[in-house]
Amino acid sequence: MARNPVIHLLLLLLLHFFAVLCRGSTIGVCYGRNADDLPTPDKVAQLVRLHNIKYLRIYDSNIQVLKAFANTGVELMIGVPNSDLLPFSQFQSNVDTWLKNSIIPYYPATKITCITVGAEVTESPANVSSLVVPAMHNVLAALRKVGLHRKIKVSSTHSLGVLSRSFPPSAGAFNSSHAFFLKPMLEFLAENQSPFMVDIYPYYAYRDSHNNVSLDYALFESSSEVIDPNTGLIYTNMFDAQIDALYFALMALNFRTIKVMVTETGWPSKGSAKEKDATPDNAQKYNSNLIRHVINNTGTPAKPGEELDVYIFSLFNENRKPGLESERNWGLFYPDQTSVYSLDFTGRGAVDMTTEANITSSNGTWCIASSTASELDLQSALDWACGPGNVDCSAIQPSQPCYQPDTLPSHASYAFNSYYQQNGATDISCSFGGTGVKTNKNPSYDSCLYMTSGSNTSAARGWVSGRCRGFTGMQNGICTPHRRRLVPIEAVQSSKGTTQHNTTLNSERFVDQSFWQTKIIDTKQQSLLN
Repeated sequence: MARNPVIHLLLLLLLHFFAVLCRGSTIGVCYGRNADDLPTPDKVAQLVRLHNIKYLRIYDSNIQVLKAFANTGVELMIGVPNSDLLPFSQFQSNVDTWLKNSIIPYYPATKITCITVGAEVTESPANVSSLVVPAMHNVLAALRKVGLHRKIKVSSTHSLGVLSRSFPPSAGAFNSSHAFFLKPMLEFLAENQSPFMVDIYPYYAYRDSHNNVSLDYALFESSSEVIDPNTGLIYTNMFDAQIDALYFALMALNFRTIKVMVTETGWPSKGSAKEKDATPDNAQKYNSNLIRHVINNTGTPAKPGEELDVYIFSLFNENRKPGLESERNWGLFYPDQTSVYSLDFTGRGAVDMTTEANITSSNGTWCIASSTASELDLQSALDWACGPGNVDCSAIQPSQPCYQPDTLPSHASYAFNSYYQQNGATDISCSFGGTGVKTNKNPSYDSCLYMTSGSNTSAARGWVSGRCRGFTGMQNGICTPHRRRLVPIEAVQSSKGTTQHNTTLNSERFVDQSFWQTKIIDTKQQSLLN
């Protein structure tokens, strides 16, 4: 049957609609570079990927940064600095040249998804505000010329100072002194389905008015409620209240379809003597609670279930930023790429973000895959560890915390270490036929935690009723391997109908035969399957 082109097009549009509809809320990070001791962009790209950060905001269009993030899959928000607003607003040719030289050569390998034209222009000299909307129009026109106007959004970021009133949220209103440029900007955003971008900092609201704002309310940990007297909406945190104040301000001007995007938020880990609540503990609480709040897609009281894109400020501490001590201590990482405090971008809980290159242990060892091992030997050893070796390999299955990076050495390392720790952390239990090596550097990353000798291993031991431990599942009563097998695995049915693996599977390739014999699963263990 011939394909109907109209139906085919409608199906593609429908799929695109559902892809956008199901995108969900996102968490990104701001990559500021106002420092003289930061790692190179290439190393930053590695750090970002290691910690599964998928969205990044930069404040310019630095070529080295754009090159570093090519083919990483990280979505980049780039910026036009306030210093460029004058030439960008005056002549279209200036913007066309910038796009040709600074964007086109790196797109789409570098996934640029948004351009911010100016940043917090209301905090700059008055004449800058008048330049931002003409510059936005010129940037959009340049994108349209090369067919990217539907793929790259154009907007501008604002401080919360753009509002004249934010409490109660339902009374949110824009400062009338900004009306001369805000109204045409909002018309631009509505017409092009671009978000209203705002930098929100509950920290400042608490610091400057701690008699009226509690620390718990600012940190998403309040047990009390704040009720908006006009709407009856209940607020349990400052973040939601500030966002809703913006939504009500937009609705007051009849802009009901514009979405709010938070392009900066966070909490400093260190401050001056007058900033006693700028601590690593409070920073960790704020950002961890923020991540959970956002990715749960709960929305806000005024916009329940509304998706929200949020960028945490900032990736690094920046030692050249002026002002109080806190200004230089918003980073998630120190310049040496070690973590300032624990954080988890999945929202499941805080874990140490320190890179594996910088984690060492004075009281423990781990077993990982040898860098010199062949793929064939690694695959065979992995299959054995996840099967007869009785290791729980569920953590390296798709969508689980240790699945990424989806590489054979990474998966093998996790399985090797689990077996090693469960079996006394002896030299022989890290042999795997020469494919395993010991290290005193903790391989844990993000929410993928490698077992140590002090871990509770009870959950990782034994067979669990109803599934094949470490394997992807059952096919015709036989356990199927974690990955495509390079060596066969035989299985027989016991008298009780349970699957038992043939324990002659190349055992001598992985551990001494005498040690292997001690790991044979006896019939008493098999009774657990009943």
